[in-house]
Amino acid sequence: MAKKPTGKNTSGRGQRDLKVKVKTARGRTTSSTRWLQRQLNDPYVKRAKDEGYRGRAAFKILELDEKFRFLVPGARVVDLGCAPGGWCQVAVPRVNALGERSGKAQGFVLGVDLQEVIPIPGAEIHQLDFMDEGADDKVKEWLGGTAHVVMSDMAASSSGHKQTDHLRIISLCEAAAELAFDVLEPGGTFVAKVLAGGAEQGLQALLKKRFEKVANVKPPASRADSSEKFVVATGFRG
Repeated sequence: MAKKPTGKNTSGRGQRDLKVKVKTARGRTTSSTRWLQRQLNDPYVKRAKDEGYRGRAAFKILELDEKFRFLVPGARVVDLGCAPGGWCQVAVPRVNALGERSGKAQGFVLGVDLQEVIPIPGAEIHQLDFMDEGADDKVKEWLGGTAHVVMSDMAASSSGHKQTDHLRIISLCEAAAELAFDVLEPGGTFVAKVLAGGAEQGLQALLKKRFEKVANVKPPASRADSSEKFVVATGFRG
């Protein structure tokens, strides 16, 4: 438990936040204890809970959209690897998927994930392994047309081997990019999570041939000690 602050606060700005310390417990490994302590002290975890988002990852797409402005009213969005649903939660009001913003075009949000996802009002969500044969055709069928944004937060289960995990996530990104090439409207946007490790250079070269601009971004909500970053490709050439 956090200790109570001692002494008087003379600054007039309120008491500073104190870190929550987690004690080791029977059956809990040291690494899981560290993870729990990090979660309890993560301001984005607290914000997600306070603001009703299903996870801290929601703030990553929020921060990326604040910078690149791709989730606009009327946009049709495909969210690959959408579980637990934070990115869809952000996209629905921004693209006006529920039609609640009068005078603004109504968008569409399609979420796909290997895991079952609790329904999100305004988003159409399907359970599917995107790496299965023919999965991209199913996504196109559900989409029923073109998209303005394809975004991927897909990640393979950790193997414990950094380079193997890096190659796996790059494969997922490349598969997501191939879908984007098939469904994006000219001028569309592709966003994907990658892990730094070298193999992403091939993905970068592929995207630069098809988009006007390709940026690598590590939003503030992405933990500093994480190797994840996001590639944002804008201005699809068609």
